[in-house]
Amino acid sequence: MNTKLTLKLDKSIINNAKEYAKKKNISLSKMIENYLQALTNKRNKDVEISPLVKSLIGVINPPKTDYKKDYTNYLSEKYG
Repeated sequence: MNTKLTLKLDKSIINNAKEYAKKKNISLSKMIENYLQALTNKRNKDVEISPLVKSLIGVINPPKTDYKKDYTNYLSEKYG
């Protein structure tokens, strides 16, 4: 369930974050959600993550694909 959250941040930080999110083709809300989830993930409590890696969390959205169909097509082309 999504809930609205209001934050007070410096305007320049907001503008920079919006530009970054737009370049990465992700909404600012999703970017913040991914970051907070990474920070609070219980499995990662004991693991130290570098700032660079933290900044990359949630940036990549892999394409949705039907692996079974792709593999079937591959085998058909190879042996068909």
